Amino acid sequence: MDLIILNDGIYYLMPVTKQMMDGIALTSEISCLDLCDILRLKLTGYVDTLNLHIMNDGSGSMVGCMCR
Repeated sequence: MDLIILNDGIYYLMPVTKQMMDGIALTSEISCLDLCDILRLKLTGYVDTLNLHIMNDGSGSMVGCMCR
């Protein structure tokens, strides 16, 4: 699974790492898109005035995920 990040007008694929999954306890099997929503909640903050989910580390805005 990769996160789709928009930074300075360019889209990047960021592979999901074990560090990103720290603190997430999955109690049952979930779909890739459900995991995408969980990661979005953990890794971003929503900016209402921009209508964007901005990454907490400042690396850009999270657009979505690519499931493989």
